[in-house]
Amino acid sequence: MRMTGLELSKAYYEAYGKSMIHNQFPEYEKFVAVGLAGEGSECLGFDDNISEDHDFGPGFCIWLPEEIYKAIGAQMQQAYEGLPKTFENKYRMETVEGKGRTGVFSINDFYKKYIGCSGIPRNNVEWLFIPENSLCTVVNGKVFQDPLGEFTAIRDELLKFYPKDIFLKKLVARMAVMSQAGQYNYERCMKRGEFAAAYLACSEFVQAAVSAIYLLNRKYTPFYKWMFRGINNVSLLKDVKGLLEQLVLLPDISENTAKKVQLVEEVCIKIREELNRQEIVRGTDNFLQNHCYDVMHSVTDPQIRNLPIIYDCK
Repeated sequence: MRMTGLELSKAYYEAYGKSMIHNQFPEYEKFVAVGLAGEGSECLGFDDNISEDHDFGPGFCIWLPEEIYKAIGAQMQQAYEGLPKTFENKYRMETVEGKGRTGVFSINDFYKKYIGCSGIPRNNVEWLFIPENSLCTVVNGKVFQDPLGEFTAIRDELLKFYPKDIFLKKLVARMAVMSQAGQYNYERCMKRGEFAAAYLACSEFVQAAVSAIYLLNRKYTPFYKWMFRGINNVSLLKDVKGLLEQLVLLPDISENTAKKVQLVEEVCIKIREELNRQEIVRGTDNFLQNHCYDVMHSVTDPQIRNLPIIYDCK
């Protein structure tokens, strides 16, 4: 049976990394967090045989507090690079884009690289400006050990999901885009024969709907390549995936217009029903835009409440 990337990473750490840290840096062992998180399909648990052609193979991350990193980060990175390159018949072939995904990091720099701040965002505006897939990137994967707990404390806080006002604002933006692009503009584009514009409207609708599914499950949306795959791992609205796949696979030609409009409406109904179930909206109007302002009124932070309903940093 094939060993997954996360399994390979942990086995490699257990075979070589643990003894390297213990034997060469014994006085710092209590500060060392180890695991695998960040970019790459293996961090999401989505890797397969196709994934192994680049930026895949034995490797793990070491996260150190800032002062410890300054003291021994370079030496530990050198020791890490001295570990065997091949493990379980796997060799890590790094591309320029994938270089530096494993190895030794300061905790602050790791988080800052992906979410723009060295720890938990300080306010709602900071939260709003972090792309969803960036947050997914820092909380994916697994932590193998963290005796100090500093790395995991930040990770656990981020896993609690968005503050309520940001959750609602992002959800409103998805509802507005779904309504505008799917329920309103798609059919109008098709009637005008603007098939390329209709294709783009459908794409906007699908991406907004997928993001809404993740939001309503209190999970961060992954990188677009894995957005659909990840829906298999959520508990709510999983059945919407099939409707969205049908929508994507139907060509934007005149004879498919009615079917695609119907699929858009079915998706919106299911999203509206879940919004009702979670008591985010109370009405039963299936035109999602008609609920947006009511939801915005429940946002307490005036900086966020006064933004346009469609505004969001995705």
